[in-house]
Amino acid sequence: MRAHEAGALHAEGYGGPSWLRPPADVNALVPSLWARSVERGADGALTVGGLSALELAREFGTPAYVIDEDDFRSRAREFKQTYAEVFSGIAGGVDVYYAGKAFLCTEVARWVREEDLFLDVASGGELAVAVRAGVPGERIGVHGNNKSVAEIRAALDYGVGRIIVDSLQEIERVSEVAAELGVVAPVLIRVTVGVEAHTHEFIATAHEDQKFGLSLAGGHALEAAKRVLARPDTLRLLGLHSHIGSQIFDTSGFEVSTRRILGLHLQIARELGHELPELDLGGGFGIAYTTQHDPLSPKRLAEGMARIVELECRADGVAVPRISIEPGRAIAGPSTFTLYEVGTVKPVDLDGGASRLYVSVDGGMSDNVRTALYDADYSCTLAGRRSDAEPVLARVVGKHCESGDIVVKDEFLPGDVRPGDLLAVPGTGAYCRSLSSQYNHTPRPPVVAVRGGEARVVVRRETIEDILALDV
Repeated sequence: MRAHEAGALHAEGYGGPSWLRPPADVNALVPSLWARSVERGADGALTVGGLSALELAREFGTPAYVIDEDDFRSRAREFKQTYAEVFSGIAGGVDVYYAGKAFLCTEVARWVREEDLFLDVASGGELAVAVRAGVPGERIGVHGNNKSVAEIRAALDYGVGRIIVDSLQEIERVSEVAAELGVVAPVLIRVTVGVEAHTHEFIATAHEDQKFGLSLAGGHALEAAKRVLARPDTLRLLGLHSHIGSQIFDTSGFEVSTRRILGLHLQIARELGHELPELDLGGGFGIAYTTQHDPLSPKRLAEGMARIVELECRADGVAVPRISIEPGRAIAGPSTFTLYEVGTVKPVDLDGGASRLYVSVDGGMSDNVRTALYDADYSCTLAGRRSDAEPVLARVVGKHCESGDIVVKDEFLPGDVRPGDLLAVPGTGAYCRSLSSQYNHTPRPPVVAVRGGEARVVVRRETIEDILALDV
């Protein structure tokens, strides 16, 4: 049960969550939380790709999303290479789809293309970005539970490699557009397998009581397969798709979901006489936002999933189809931190004699709504200098007119943190810029890419003029 934001965790003698411990060195960085090039320079300032946070703040202002391009690319490459190696000799191949919804702009879509990954889009807008970036149509998958006719038409016009159908009505809709265009639409059926991943309620996507997919238990997924196969002139059934959630830290949920979806795969082969060539197992692999998180490496994830697929296919006596995965935030998330400037600092007394330092920054829920939306945890560090002060329990909050405008619920910061200081919040590469807003008519921050000691804007900062330009 969710508590009111203003009163959350104000228990007697509260000293922070159980997993948060006062650091021996408040300046130390936890490597798992940051892009691989991030370190603290000789002057105490944070550096990324050889550039100081002080330099970045002076040139690009705050708040700003700072993305390490090499880190992003290396994580994409690691997933592609690792899954190819682990599944070699088991499946017909593995396709790694980058989830555009995590974070997408034209430049990032180019990186995805250049690293030879596939791309998932979930709207006509995301498809337009992919087209602008020159991502080949056959390397694009189109998601969404309510695709419009215009979005379906744009996807088929561009020759996308797959449309993931999410309802019986959508099968009719895709078929009608395909007939109009004189093409055969390649489709996967999104199956709700009844597995609830160990994650937040709002991002667990394979239990029955939610909006995505066609129910396995209710027979709707099998009926969808029948309807697709009955339209060979307009639809081509490539396979099944399952996605059990996000921010997942083990493969146990995949074991259950794979067993169930392969059962349907086998049923379609035996009862409908159609052996499906592909199987998408989804993804949603977790990342470390704080020290409480311990994500699996791509190799351990791949080994666990390969073992499950091989065992289940062998037991059913079917060939292993071509596998797809969707790493989601695991590529984009750790590559980015958000750089803020501190505006005000004030101590707040809690019950039982405890206190907390409220540190207000120049951004907030408009650039990172995940804390308010998902009760998400984040970490942060002083980014512009080193401090010898003792650590104090702090809460980093935004500038918006909202009591739930919290960026970092609990963190130990130096007791001498003051207005004008820079703070950096790691792990903001996924679902922060994508979910950003203009709340309180606040312009959205820029995205600054760093590589080889150079920085460039890949998404410019919004201006007040941009906001006013929408008014008629």
